[in-house]
Amino acid sequence: MSTLKSILVHVDSSPQSAVRLRLAEQLALAHGAQAMAMYAVTTALLRYPMAMAAGADMAPMLAQVDMQRVEAARAVFARSVDGKRMGWREVSGQPLIDVAVQALYADLLVLGQRAADDTRDVDVPSDFVSAVIIGSGRPTLVVPHIATAPTKLDRVLVAWKPTPESARAVTGALPMLLQAGKVTVVAFDEGDVAATEAGIIGYLHQHGVQADFRREVALEHDVGAQLLSLAADEQADLLVMGCYGHGRAREWALGGVSRTVIESMTLPVLMSH
Repeated sequence: MSTLKSILVHVDSSPQSAVRLRLAEQLALAHGAQAMAMYAVTTALLRYPMAMAAGADMAPMLAQVDMQRVEAARAVFARSVDGKRMGWREVSGQPLIDVAVQALYADLLVLGQRAADDTRDVDVPSDFVSAVIIGSGRPTLVVPHIATAPTKLDRVLVAWKPTPESARAVTGALPMLLQAGKVTVVAFDEGDVAATEAGIIGYLHQHGVQADFRREVALEHDVGAQLLSLAADEQADLLVMGCYGHGRAREWALGGVSRTVIESMTLPVLMSH
């Protein structure tokens, strides 16, 4: 049976880190897991490489920017969680690589969604979430940027498709599914839906999870939006789904449904590639 014993949560200098930290702490307490907060950002020098052309005097200024950001992150950590129950680690330079590698040693990774219209000078690349999910291959809980407090993950919607990505997401979510009050599986009208229902409901039952099943007809224009609307109708606290994408190095190409959900989510989403 899948267990949840190690949680890695990404932290940057944004205020939204607080919700991720508290949710990671909540999950750690519920599952008897160890949690580690990892501050990982792109340094000011890498964000503004042309600044050094203005002269060597810029180096101390860029270092000061980095220090201000890490101090802000430390303050958020201190206010948000019990430092005796959660570890703290700092790295800087290549956050995408640093987090993706460290995630290999965690049962669950917690990241934060970036708002599509966010024009702030941010700490991580714009494709950070999708690239880490695909690059690490680990179950990843993405917290929406609009979240102001962690929520109990009691009502779960599982978007099922008979693919390795979907199977890995469900396996990674099993500890949370076992504690949920209601689990609903939705499958869109592809192939033998009856066999799909028997397969996934039977698998969950073998692991002690009782779930309802819904069959939906996929809308051609935007299945991702349809899925998020269904999650709202179900009053879901958590959406579980595979993350689909391909490419090499940083040239990831997300599938349409995955892209829509990552950009437009309003509830936590557990994804796996």
